[in-house]
Order: sequence, then structure tokens, then C-alpha cells
Amino acid sequence: MAERFERHRQPWRPDELQKLHTLAKKGMPLRAIAKALTRSEESVKERAKLDGLAIAKLH
Repeated sequence: MAERFERHRQPWRPDELQKLHTLAKKGMPLRAIAKALTRSEESVKERAKLDGLAIAKLH
């Protein structure tokens, strides 16, 4: 069963963007960042791409 995200299609707040940048720079995986921000992995991936951030990938 997929998790529900209440933040669907909500704009990113400045504090969320700062947290995204911090977590991405620490090398956290996509799933962990998405859970920390209560956003979908797709949303986090798209925003990171827009901001030019690299997200760690787990193999």
C-alpha cells in the first residue's frame, strides 16, 4: 500500500528547500529525504533536479 502524502501539489516552503539542500549534501538517499519532508519521492527528485542537487542512490 502506497503512503499518502497530504502535501500533494503544495508549493515548497523556504524551510523545506533548506532542509532538502542540507539532506542532499549529507548524502541521504531519496526515500529518506522524501520521508523527512513528508513529500513523495517523485516530488523530491523533481525539485532536486530544478535546484541542481545530486541525490544519493542506493543500489
